Amino acid sequence: MPTIGRVTSATLGAEGVSKRFGDREALREVSFSAGAGERLAIIGPNGAGKTTLLSILSGIQEPTAGRVTHPPEVIGWVPQQPAVYSKLSVAENIRLFARLENVPDVEATVARMLELTSLADRAGDEVGKLSGGNRQRVNIAVGLLGEPDVLLLDEPSTALDPRQRELLWDFISSLAHGGTTVFFSTHNVGEAERYADRVLVLADGELLFDGPPAALIGDQRDFEAAFVSFLHERGH
Repeated sequence: MPTIGRVTSATLGAEGVSKRFGDREALREVSFSAGAGERLAIIGPNGAGKTTLLSILSGIQEPTAGRVTHPPEVIGWVPQQPAVYSKLSVAENIRLFARLENVPDVEATVARMLELTSLADRAGDEVGKLSGGNRQRVNIAVGLLGEPDVLLLDEPSTALDPRQRELLWDFISSLAHGGTTVFFSTHNVGEAERYADRVLVLADGELLFDGPPAALIGDQRDFEAAFVSFLHERGH
């Protein structure tokens, strides 16, 4: 597997992580590491094992073999489907989850999350009436309640229009610039090229590539074409 620019001081990582579901091997000896403020994208065909890897990194699932190299308390997890309540307001959702997280100062945390996500002017609005991009901001705010060092996002921009998608990525990039390690899965390989410092390519549970987007492109001009060609050359 090509490996380019691997970091030395890691906040997120896996060593030989494998996962089996009966006779099916969903992940096979996946290893990587990421440092503070890095943005990593994981891309691959459907069924490659991307969501399984994210769920193991978040502590939701245990690997069959191997280990993650970070403690679960440093992780903030944002699943693809918003885990918030549509009938509650933005502030009410953040307040509820802050209490469930047992944060020491709930109201200060609510105020901080509203400011961080630029949702202070929508604090009293029902989440179900927000745009898709703003609902995802609320979802991310919940994932950030514990002030994690690492934010894991599963397909964060799914179903967003181009403007909502750009605003969301501006926000996510600002978190990385502040030192949060961001690890996200996406089917939109253009997002991986544009917003990730490093790209991990996963296919049939095997990590085939770990490096900057430019290294995957090589002599080709189009990232998506290079990605498809890379998979084809390796029999996927």
